[in-house]
Amino acid sequence: MGFSFETFIDALPYVLDGIWVTIGLTFASFAFALIFGFVWTFLRRVPNRPFNFIVTWIMEFIRSTPPIVQLFFIFYALPTLPVIGVSLPPFLCGVIGLGVHFSTYIGEIYRSGIESVDKGQWEASKALNFSTWDKWKKIVLPQAIPPTIPMLGNYFIIMFKEVPLASTITVAGIMSMARSYGSEHWSYVEPLTIVGIIFLVLSLPSAMLIKRLELKFNRRFDKNQIKKKGALT
Repeated sequence: MGFSFETFIDALPYVLDGIWVTIGLTFASFAFALIFGFVWTFLRRVPNRPFNFIVTWIMEFIRSTPPIVQLFFIFYALPTLPVIGVSLPPFLCGVIGLGVHFSTYIGEIYRSGIESVDKGQWEASKALNFSTWDKWKKIVLPQAIPPTIPMLGNYFIIMFKEVPLASTITVAGIMSMARSYGSEHWSYVEPLTIVGIIFLVLSLPSAMLIKRLELKFNRRFDKNQIKKKGALT
């Protein structure tokens, strides 16, 4: 049958109807992952080896399981569990499934940022008799988070590309709309081409921006450069 430009034009507004759902799911899932990533980070810092082992194993299990399996479990299996038996809306299932999955990666990013803070800073906060809240708020997090921004941006783009998986649990994003148009008109090439173009148009500028941020923050937080400047002064 080939590619039809007329079908492409006809499918364009139909597919675009789902773009705000896709964008909304991306931002909501990423916000969930950013917040829940802190939970994993602080759970990993609990000074109890058995507890730490359990948390680490759970994180590895989530990372090793495909996101689509987790989405299916939350949407289809969770309501059938005898104790829980909770049925959630498709959009919320997508936010929880993608958010929890990516929070395990973001938690590791946070951990690397925290561990990059010089030991002297921790000792200084102790010497100044800072409370735990003040230590994290005023000393640790302001130094740990900024260098991780480029890596967080990269995971935001990756999540955006994974959001179409939510179409498998009836979330009406652009992928779901493309499949619906294809099944209705028996023409899949044009709507799926539109989906590819949308992801390219939205992802490419974001990737370029993240690259610039990465270069900027690498220069700003390069410890070797900081030491050289300190030696010169």
